[in-house]
Parts: sequence; structure tokens; C-alpha cells
Amino acid sequence: MSISVTGVIEHKGIGPGTWALVTESGETYELKDAPGELKKAELKVKVEGQVRDDVMTFAMIGPVLQVKSFELLD
Repeated sequence: MSISVTGVIEHKGIGPGTWALVTESGETYELKDAPGELKKAELKVKVEGQVRDDVMTFAMIGPVLQVKSFELLD
């Protein structure tokens, strides 16, 4: 399922560490294949991608969102 989500990037120290997108409503998506430019805490972004139900992770903090594109917001 492809979605577009707006929120703030956070680094979670669970397991080996993972990058997440936390939406304004409090939902957390674990980012998969996030480009380096997106791996900066406190960035406000709009991410387009696909929720991957076929992927499991160490962190298991929420649905896995495979990043297809993103836009930095002010």
C-alpha cells in the first residue's frame, strides 16, 4: 500500500538503532531504505512510500515504510 505521511524524523535507540517518522497524530513508522539526507533527527518531512507487511525488523516500533521519495518541510 502506497502512502504519503507528514511528520518528524527521530532516531530510535532500539536494537542496533533505527530511523523513524513520527506523524502529527503520534503514529510511528520505521523507515526502510531511507537515504542519508533523511537520517537527521528533528527534520520535518513529507515521505511517500510503501508500507511493507512482508518485512520484520529488530526494533518493531511500527509499520515499516519503504521510502520512495521525500520532501523537506519548514
